[in-house]
Amino acid sequence: MGLTHMDGRGRAAMVDVSGKKETERTAVAMGKVLMKKETIALILENKIAKGSVIETARIAGIMAAKKTSELIPLCHPLMVERVAVDVTPDEDNAQMHIKASVKVTGKTGVEMEALTAVSVAALTIYDMIKAVDREAAITDIFLAEKAGGKSGQFKRNEAK
Repeated sequence: MGLTHMDGRGRAAMVDVSGKKETERTAVAMGKVLMKKETIALILENKIAKGSVIETARIAGIMAAKKTSELIPLCHPLMVERVAVDVTPDEDNAQMHIKASVKVTGKTGVEMEALTAVSVAALTIYDMIKAVDREAAITDIFLAEKAGGKSGQFKRNEAK
């Protein structure tokens, strides 16, 4: 299979989806933010100066999913029907787990929207804790699963 975002002359081009059928499409992405144990304790005690880290990251992820086509070149603007972003603290391992689920009925998938939601939620967490934890790290962002469209179902092995 050739590159889908190149025209016949090798130039970047948006994929033409006009001939595709609208179907329900979903995607789930995941990621983590690693931090010091002291930092996650501050988050859980709501003692981070910028406010509620978990709620702010959740909202940032939702907003980011809706803005994906403005951030990623050649990404189609989609009428996103549902975005859910879960930010779950893992106190024992000093990390935050992020999971974004996105749904649309359309002609193209929502993998990039789910990945963007996780990425921006992680960046938001980093931004809110960087004053107390410069060693925090964003890691393991990946597409966990997708459904719908011509390529059908996908489930990453680690996500099964």
